Amino acid sequence: MKKLLFVMNPYAGTRKANKHLADILSIFNRADFTVTVHMTASPGDCERATMALAEGCDLAVCAGGDGTFSEMVNGLMRLGLDIPVGYIPCGSTNDFANTLRLSKDVLQAARDIAEGTPVCYDVGQFQNRYFTYVASFGAFTRTSYATPQNIKNALGHAAYILNGIQELSQLHKEHIRIETEDCVIEDDFLFGAICNSTSVGGILSLDPKQVDMADGKFELLLVRAPKDFLEITECIGALQNKKYNCAMITFLSTSHLKIAADPNMSWTLDGERGEGAGEITVKNLQHAIRVMTRSSND
Repeated sequence: MKKLLFVMNPYAGTRKANKHLADILSIFNRADFTVTVHMTASPGDCERATMALAEGCDLAVCAGGDGTFSEMVNGLMRLGLDIPVGYIPCGSTNDFANTLRLSKDVLQAARDIAEGTPVCYDVGQFQNRYFTYVASFGAFTRTSYATPQNIKNALGHAAYILNGIQELSQLHKEHIRIETEDCVIEDDFLFGAICNSTSVGGILSLDPKQVDMADGKFELLLVRAPKDFLEITECIGALQNKKYNCAMITFLSTSHLKIAADPNMSWTLDGERGEGAGEITVKNLQHAIRVMTRSSND
């Protein structure tokens, strides 16, 4: 029989996967897998479990949010293991899962993994860490995953934050210098995202035709720090209308970046806090992971 590692975050989202655990395992057993199960207890536990238990497995599967999936990918990348990964999304945001159009029904997601085929996708390398869909900094980074979904839906999350600003002094800007293979950009920015996804925490929503998750390229979005309320209004309009090429916003594709920034600046990698540095290198590792996906979802 084939071997499968199943790591589950029992606290993810509304904990909807918990009551279906026996059925999930039964689906994998019927697909001829012997399953090793690990329940996470703290941040980083999925990565540690993956590194300890994935050797010799034919498939690694996680149930949780994008952060849990990111930890499993980090564990596999650190081991240098080229085995397929399955993802049962049951977190509160699930940007990466939504981009892949994975089923929100946990049992259907399990069946899709058991019956699917592996598809190659890119992974980002941020210093000595890996991310599956986004590395971001700035104002929205600190609050995007804590904002109620109904407010995000009503205004668009970025517009919600900007509309709530009463004084320009509340805008915290970061001075960044970014070098890509094609250009050098240096300015004061309110927000930035290096992403490989059509959705980022309710902030960024891209046309799926613009995003190829296996082309060896990131999408880079930078929002300049507004100097007055007129520029704030311009930012709101651009973000709401998804017009990402304007005076206040830079949007481009790139395979690698060199970043000079305040080493104390906060970063978010796949929704979890990442360590900053004065000089940061970000690379796109093309086709670095294989994700189990049903052919109908490709």
